[in-house]
Amino acid sequence: MELLKTAIPGVLVLRPARSQDERGFFAETFRQSWMEEAGLPAAWVQDNHSLSVAPGTLRGLHFQVPPRAQDKLVRVVRGSIFDVAVDLRRGSPTYGRHAAATLSAANG
Repeated sequence: MELLKTAIPGVLVLRPARSQDERGFFAETFRQSWMEEAGLPAAWVQDNHSLSVAPGTLRGLHFQVPPRAQDKLVRVVRGSIFDVAVDLRRGSPTYGRHAAATLSAANG
């Protein structure tokens, strides 16, 4: 698993390694030990799957505060999305900054 840091500590791009051949590919997308080694949450409590049919669909602005805060793991299995995280934590050294990445089926 490749971990790419962004402008906001704790917001990472995770790229699983792919084993590829003429049939397609195989990728291990989650392993608890990877998350623990990276200092990320390893105990998932919820998993969601969504499909946006129309190009240009805007999906969700998510903001939670403790005790209902949730970590997010976003994966794209078809097409691509432009994913943006904004630091809204008052007092954070990166308050007001954003991190963005194009996530796609092609780049894992």
